[in-house]
Amino acid sequence: MEYVLQTNGLTKKYRHFKALNQLTMNVPKGAIYGFVGKNGAGKTTLIRLICGLQFPTSGGYTLYGRKDTDKDISRSRRRMGAVVETPSIYLDMTAQDNLKYQYRILGLPSYAGMEDILKLVGLADTGDKRAGNFSLGMRQRLGIAIALVGSPDFLVLDEPVNGLDPQGIIEIRELILKLNRERQITFLISSHILDELSRMATHYGFIDRGQMVKEVSAADLEKSCRKCIHLEVTDTGALARVLDGMDAEYTILSDREADVYAKIGVSRLTLALAEENCDVISLRERDESLESYYVSLIGGQKND
Repeated sequence: MEYVLQTNGLTKKYRHFKALNQLTMNVPKGAIYGFVGKNGAGKTTLIRLICGLQFPTSGGYTLYGRKDTDKDISRSRRRMGAVVETPSIYLDMTAQDNLKYQYRILGLPSYAGMEDILKLVGLADTGDKRAGNFSLGMRQRLGIAIALVGSPDFLVLDEPVNGLDPQGIIEIRELILKLNRERQITFLISSHILDELSRMATHYGFIDRGQMVKEVSAADLEKSCRKCIHLEVTDTGALARVLDGMDAEYTILSDREADVYAKIGVSRLTLALAEENCDVISLRERDESLESYYVSLIGGQKND
């Protein structure tokens, strides 16, 4: 498998605090890689390192096969675009002028492709409207447009849907999927909105306290996320006794609800519960969500 980014024992230390601790990760070419972790887990530190904004304390990384210590690592970084924390846009300038400024920063000989970029992100008709008057979603799309200047094939996005309304979230999601599908752009996306990330990601990296806990493809994650039967009954105490007798794994959620992680015949279960004077109110199958998988993997409090 070909990788756009690989880290090897990457460590970043601030005095006595290790923001990254021997981090090893692998971002496949063409992937939408969801980088998942609590606030302070080290996600933004990793992004700053690979963008060249900071330098590792030890360990290293390769970007398109070039080590971070190579003299020509800047050539690999030219294939990157990034929106770190908040979009770097000038609020008193139009969308077009913001892009023109980025063209000049990169030393590009002309503004070729600028209109295509604006059209791609849905900002072609903003005219003389200043970015300061854009919605949050429009500003985020402008940030991505600026990151697309120079035709990168690797985009790094730090919390791209944070603070957006539902329509803005949908627009960013559709843009990411479109860029990945039509332009084969690889994405590294740091996000704590796990439900939204699960709609896009092809691969995941779960980080905690600066260390990689687990890397997994979306396909393998789907296999490992256990299906369960969600039951609503009149007495979960009776349900627990019946399930214990069947040697079935389960989780009691309340005095009326429980999840059962076993294949059990509905008729058999209903009859056994009836003998305990317990009625089944509702029953449905559901999959473990990315959020519950993350909480069980990392432990502790889940992110807000």
